Amino acid sequence: MTETDRQTFYITTPIYYANSDLHIGHAYSTVAADALARFNRLRGRRTFFLTGTDEHGSKNEEAARAAGVHPQEFVDRVVAGILRLWERLEISYDDFIRTTEPRHKRVVQEVFRRFHEQGDIYKSEYEGWYCTPCETFWLESRLVDGRCPDCGREVSRLKEESYFFRLSKYQDRLLRHIEENPDFIQPPSRRNEMVSFIKQGLEDLCVSRTTFAWGVPVPFDPDHVVYVWIDALTNYISAIGYASEDPERRKLFEEFWPADVHLVGKEIMRFHAIIWPILLMALGLPLPRRVFGHGWLVLDSGKMSKSKGNVIDPHVLIDKYGVDAVRYFLLREIPFGADGRYSEEALVNRTNVDLANDLGNLLYRTLTMVEKFSDATVPSPVADQDDGLLRGLLAEVVPEVERAMDDLQIPQALEAVWRLVNQGNHYIEDNAPWSLAKDPGSRARLDTVLYNLLETLRAVGALLLPFLPHTPRRIWDQLGLDPGALEAVRLDDIARWGQLRPGTRVRKGRPLFPRIDPKEALET
Repeated sequence: MTETDRQTFYITTPIYYANSDLHIGHAYSTVAADALARFNRLRGRRTFFLTGTDEHGSKNEEAARAAGVHPQEFVDRVVAGILRLWERLEISYDDFIRTTEPRHKRVVQEVFRRFHEQGDIYKSEYEGWYCTPCETFWLESRLVDGRCPDCGREVSRLKEESYFFRLSKYQDRLLRHIEENPDFIQPPSRRNEMVSFIKQGLEDLCVSRTTFAWGVPVPFDPDHVVYVWIDALTNYISAIGYASEDPERRKLFEEFWPADVHLVGKEIMRFHAIIWPILLMALGLPLPRRVFGHGWLVLDSGKMSKSKGNVIDPHVLIDKYGVDAVRYFLLREIPFGADGRYSEEALVNRTNVDLANDLGNLLYRTLTMVEKFSDATVPSPVADQDDGLLRGLLAEVVPEVERAMDDLQIPQALEAVWRLVNQGNHYIEDNAPWSLAKDPGSRARLDTVLYNLLETLRAVGALLLPFLPHTPRRIWDQLGLDPGALEAVRLDDIARWGQLRPGTRVRKGRPLFPRIDPKEALET
């Protein structure tokens, strides 16, 4: 089955660790996944979009103790803030999974029991180096200057009884899968890193702990709690009904698994591209079609990190610039798969240049001319006066957007939409409707030029549906179209030229994106 033929689409974000408020880097992951989910709904696919929170572990147990509350109360407070952020960013998730939910814990225990019964898990004692922030054990040979190779922080010596999963048993099988499925790990730089890591030899994985109690109890050994790898990673199947007692939930799993895309930050690629696929192999389940590791949002001071405290609060940006401007910046500015530099100055510039000057100006100028030269009414185009320029470009752009989104190249998809926007602005300059209006003999050409601009804006509004929640509705409303009708629009419809009915009354409103004074904005 080709990418185009598939009728369902299942995409996940990482589940975020519920120990503090999220920053703009977390918002980046989730907005990108949201755009991909919305796009696949636009193309008519039955889509399931999952996000959620990872809530167990020693860090949260310690943080709750320091706050003088039960761990459940502590994580409930954090999760409430995360849900509020997703609401403000208008994240269209279909389910939000919490690892403290009974539906999840039951599946985790079932998976752990199954692994133990089939000999993939054994009990032993672990003594080695442990990084608390990363919740990871390391052999001394893996440390970098005596520190955690992932986060660079200090590690501590730890000894405890644990259950271990036989990762090494599946090493060769996973390598074969990666070699036979080159799109499985993306971008290619991440795939190369994972292959290199596997070829160094996989160590068996510690999958239970006894030094803290805040977790899912091992069903046959209550002194142990299931460790993060099996607990957190299992969310991708527990949320859609794997091993559910509810037949309808099991049906959901049969319909949507395997996942089409696990979208994660590059720092957790190893867990999703090595550990998780091996757990799935042990369960006899198909592997996800694609694990994509995006880059970081980088500040001048380095990678954004909750522990470093150098984070950007997305609520502040939404309050200042609006949700559409923030989403557009994240989706357009950052090369998907590579690191991208964040600055508020860049956000202001993107908003002014792309959204205010290009898109907003195209709509405002067009409607101003329709008001002045066509009595605020969509004119009737004349076939022999149509140069076909905008019609032909739209026919190119729609499949271009589709290809880019299938390749998870979100900035390129927006670039394609902006080809239409920019060509619309050039079209105004090249055809000078104000000059055509002075010549009664050019009436048919004037009407056709104005119609072509309006019809281009109709298509642009629809093409922006996956990316910007408010702008498409505002565009359609000003074009005299019913914004509610956007819910029924499908990708194949957008390229059909001539959908805007002559005689429709337009209603020019306020500019979509008023220009921002950079000096004033950046000083507040």
